[in-house]
Amino acid sequence: MPYQLKINGKTTTVDVPADMPLLWVLRDVLDLKGTKFGCGVAQCGACMVHVAGTATRSCILPVSAVGASPITTIEGLAPDASHPLQRAWQELDVSQCGYCQPGQLMSAAALLVRTPKPTDADIDAAMDGNICRCTTYLRIRQAIHHAAGNSAPAATPMPKGSKGVL
Repeated sequence: MPYQLKINGKTTTVDVPADMPLLWVLRDVLDLKGTKFGCGVAQCGACMVHVAGTATRSCILPVSAVGASPITTIEGLAPDASHPLQRAWQELDVSQCGYCQPGQLMSAAALLVRTPKPTDADIDAAMDGNICRCTTYLRIRQAIHHAAGNSAPAATPMPKGSKGVL
């Protein structure tokens, strides 16, 4: 069935099954490879995109549920890497393997729209469920503060009893 989608400001039509997850429409049909497949069950956050401005896990969202809502992928965040978060990620050398980083960036971008000057607690809550195998959580938090213009300490310890996941 054909679906008209507005992705990264451009309208396109795709002819796919109604139950095809948005992730596979983006990656396999439209060749937007920035959004990653991690777990396929909405637990890791690697597939995060914005749907109508809300951070959304695309691996479980059927394309038929998108409707007319605009979609932003990592490619559309700032194609020239000029978004404050993208610059902060580079300046603070956040990525190690980098696989989870598109999802991390999309979650962080949604946070900064809602909460322009987040606290550590705001960041931890917003980033909960974005899993990083390389455990760059402290640098992710620091980069979000940097992008927000906050003067946070260089390495705020994780909360006591934390599993290492923001």
